[in-house]
Amino acid sequence: MAKSIAARTADSHEEGAEKTPGFFGRIFQFLREVIAELKKVTTPTGKELVQYVIIVLLFVAFMLLLISGLDYLFGQGAFWIFGNGVA
Repeated sequence: MAKSIAARTADSHEEGAEKTPGFFGRIFQFLREVIAELKKVTTPTGKELVQYVIIVLLFVAFMLLLISGLDYLFGQGAFWIFGNGVA
């Protein structure tokens, strides 16, 4: 079994298997792929951008209120369980 695997890998190297690009070749290939992907990107219109900003701000405000409320509740719970620190 090991002999057949070794023979197959040797055959694949001999039959003109594709040569892997060097360091700079991989960098240039990466940059070409990045540019190709960026060409697929569509920028939002002004109206969409304003809507997205409003949605993000509302979400951040909601999360701020939620975390503040939970912090207050857990703080009050800790004071109830352990006291105010007054002996």
